[in-house]
Amino acid sequence: MADEITTPAPAAEMRFVNAMRLTARQWIAVAVIVTLVLTLTPWLWKKCERFDTGPDYRIPYALSKDYWLYERRIERLAPADIVMLGDSVIWGEYVRPEATLAHFLSVQSGQPGRFVNGGVNGLFPLAFEGLVRDYAAAVRGRKVIVHLNLLWMSSPKADLSTPKEERFNHADLVPQFSPRIPCYKADLNRRLSASFERHFPFVQWANHLQVAYFGQMNILAWTLDDEGATTPELSNAYKNPIKQITFTVPPEPDDDPERGPASPRHKPWSASGEGTTRFEWVAPDQSLQWAAFQRLVKLLQSRGNDVLVIVGPFNEHIISSENRLAFLRLRGVADEWLAQNQIAHVILEPLPSMLYADASHPLTAGYEMLAERLLRDAAFQKWMNAR
Repeated sequence: MADEITTPAPAAEMRFVNAMRLTARQWIAVAVIVTLVLTLTPWLWKKCERFDTGPDYRIPYALSKDYWLYERRIERLAPADIVMLGDSVIWGEYVRPEATLAHFLSVQSGQPGRFVNGGVNGLFPLAFEGLVRDYAAAVRGRKVIVHLNLLWMSSPKADLSTPKEERFNHADLVPQFSPRIPCYKADLNRRLSASFERHFPFVQWANHLQVAYFGQMNILAWTLDDEGATTPELSNAYKNPIKQITFTVPPEPDDDPERGPASPRHKPWSASGEGTTRFEWVAPDQSLQWAAFQRLVKLLQSRGNDVLVIVGPFNEHIISSENRLAFLRLRGVADEWLAQNQIAHVILEPLPSMLYADASHPLTAGYEMLAERLLRDAAFQKWMNAR
């Protein structure tokens, strides 16, 4: 008699269940663990990562979009420090860290390190406002010097009020919804992401990792980037991403070919042979940048800051004669508003033409002269001596 054949059970009867159901208590434990990781990671990272700052420290050019790092820098201010807030004019686009306005003010006043370079390369009032509001709370209740660069009102494009889409630096810092910026065409997802990051240190810390260690890219994009490698073996695809994290904030290059007297960029604007420029000055009552600057000053005052505004010095030598009057009117409106609101300010007179690298950035000798003029200015002295 043949062996009896056993028929396998139908597939429907063979059940494999790998799911794990969590109880309410276990869900609470998971939530607590996730919350602790999100909260403690940025705090612990500050303890572990080496971040060297000195009297002339400024956020390196390559880390200009590392706002979490900027916040850490501001948190290190000494009680008597005076932070100078502004764009690349304060940061020092063409000069070394030891040749900025903050450096020369500290040296010439006999108070080494007291004036702190709080500038960020590529900043402008609409982004400046967001940086101070969300990342500079530690500035509260101290003397602050704020730079007003009228270059940001020199055209609708610079003012960001042109309807044509434009790409610009520090888009994550500008108002995402209100006031509306006509040339900013980011989609809803991008705007929500930028707004979300401002309020969550963990996301800010993740951005810090990308900027400081992965060339402003996420790990996946960094892995796919060949960095100009001549052979595939030299590309990032063969590198260990973990080894990129050195737990040391990258410093500014000791020998920066883009800045300082040895740089080919460190030369008078007129040396290139270019003539004067005709600017399309935006009327103050229509300027997004001017409105943002006004809000910025009011924000600082609401935080108990003693604010001094320095206006200029714009390179008036580069302005064509037919629209020089429009510039003077614009500067006059700024002067009038600051005076009406009883805000201490200094209107800086133009430097000699040979001391400018372009429309608004001084060269090394220009910053040194600016410091001398400021320290002699009666309004500046009165502000410095006031408690």
